[in-house]
Amino acid sequence: MANREALRELQARLATRLQAAKTEGMSVSWLAVIAGEHRLLFPLAQAGEIVPLTHAQPVPYTVGWFRGIVNIRGGLFGVVNLAGFLAGELGLPAPVAPSPEPSVVTFNAALDLNCALQVDALSGLRGADAFSQSRGPAEGAPDYFGNVLVDAEGDDWQEINLRVLSQSPQFLSISA
Repeated sequence: MANREALRELQARLATRLQAAKTEGMSVSWLAVIAGEHRLLFPLAQAGEIVPLTHAQPVPYTVGWFRGIVNIRGGLFGVVNLAGFLAGELGLPAPVAPSPEPSVVTFNAALDLNCALQVDALSGLRGADAFSQSRGPAEGAPDYFGNVLVDAEGDDWQEINLRVLSQSPQFLSISA
């Protein structure tokens, strides 16, 4: 129960900081998340709201990474298990153990896509000063992969261009 409260507090703090970063023009550029084994960065201008994943209503005859439909503040959003989607895109095995308390990050309303990405953990907001180096995406990487940034601990963080992802035929094809 304490973990659930701590997660809610983290999400509330992140939502507050995310809103402040958007309105005050802070030097924060990305929302950092963990999806399976992937450390990912979503550009703040393309990310929307962060909410805990409640019961997703399954949709029959869809691919395995499409979790279903959820109601977020009165709007219906399709939920994509991002770790599962990336595993399929990159030819990796599907994640085995789902997070016990996943969150979803919606796309910014400007992208005009009622979709939310299921992530396993939220890692906060990051600015360019949090990274010591960057390099381009790996050869053959999907179009929506941006730069790979390396933090002070030496961990790689893959930037995901949510606008390009939202227009990707693979992402939009949910039928099994």
